[in-house]
Amino acid sequence: MTATPTHRLRAGMIGMGMIFDETYRPFFERAHQEGVYSRRFGDVDVPLTGVATRTGRRAEAYHQRAVSAGQIADFRSFAGENSVGDMLEQGVDFACVATPDDRHFPAAKAVLESGTHLLVEKPSVLKLQELDELIRLADEKGVLAKAVYHKLLDPDHKKLRTLVHDDVLQHVNTGYCTLLEPKAISGSQFSEWITGRNPGTYVAVHYIKLIDFSFGGRLKTVMATGQRGLVGPADGPTWDSNQLRMIYEYEDGREAAFDIHTSWVTPDNFPGYVEQEVQFRFDNGVWNGHSRKRGVECTVEGKTPNEMKISINNHYNAPAVEPWGERTQRGYGVEVIERFVREVADVEYGGPESERAERLHAARSLTYNDLSADRQVVAAVQALEAILERAANGEPDCVVRVNDPRGGLVLYRPGSSDAEVLYEPTV
Repeated sequence: MTATPTHRLRAGMIGMGMIFDETYRPFFERAHQEGVYSRRFGDVDVPLTGVATRTGRRAEAYHQRAVSAGQIADFRSFAGENSVGDMLEQGVDFACVATPDDRHFPAAKAVLESGTHLLVEKPSVLKLQELDELIRLADEKGVLAKAVYHKLLDPDHKKLRTLVHDDVLQHVNTGYCTLLEPKAISGSQFSEWITGRNPGTYVAVHYIKLIDFSFGGRLKTVMATGQRGLVGPADGPTWDSNQLRMIYEYEDGREAAFDIHTSWVTPDNFPGYVEQEVQFRFDNGVWNGHSRKRGVECTVEGKTPNEMKISINNHYNAPAVEPWGERTQRGYGVEVIERFVREVADVEYGGPESERAERLHAARSLTYNDLSADRQVVAAVQALEAILERAANGEPDCVVRVNDPRGGLVLYRPGSSDAEVLYEPTV
């Protein structure tokens, strides 16, 4: 006998590209079978009831395949310029935004304006002005506004933060991170929106958040450069790779420098899907992590390294047949979405309605994903975008100062005393 769920949270999905298939789809299919349960909020049904995309092609293909197979409940597909508004008008309790990063803000704003809980992919937005607006709307409407930073749930990164939290690793001095994406990302999967974009905003933000969340401190300076000529013209606005440097200052007056290297032009026959490596040096130790080389290599004649990869990440979203015969897809990329849904369920059903405000405040206080804790991350992204834009227009080597006497985010050109204020309030 199947128990009847106590509560219901209707889900909406905005964007159904690669990230939907890797993380959101496995969550919604599992939630369709099992729901989400906690002693605090009971048994909650979480149906995907509507999706909004530009063309509707992927949504219709998924609907035809998954609904008939019983993997997901029936849902409505909305396509075109008004797809987000049409989906929200149908009515959802929370909506997930997984569009290209330069389209996050209008979709996220529409979600919050409708009084709907929001989960948006990283980076949440590209400018602090946009972040301010989303935080204001979330507060006005009394809903959650959260960002997906799944690398914080990577078991290696959780261990890193635990050692820092417990004062085993003391005072970070320097950090180096690299995340290299394959050519398939820039050449085919994201080719529709790649013009004028850069891999730093797309993936460096993973490590910006890891650094900001794990080590704290005050972001002080942002510098960046990069290379062009493969994805687009060598003198154009589309970047092949980027090198970002951030300087943080801590309460004792000491500083730490972090370098983050990213690209999306790694050869498609590279042994792993992505190259991910970090090193952090502390006063009393060194942390080295390599997410691709965690111990598993597999070679299959005729399949690796193109159709299958030799180095397999079994932590992010690994499909598997469980020992008891069930076919599942689990990992921290899926877990972070379930965690958000549990936070929404707790706000809405975790106690009497008279205490909802207290539950909402508690959920907003979670700095790993709340937009109110995203200020320094978005500041770094906005600085990166501005520096690369000036470089593409013939003004390389600009520097952005954070909370400068002239403003919250101020860009300086080399050899000039003139300053351009990107964001006036304090970051």
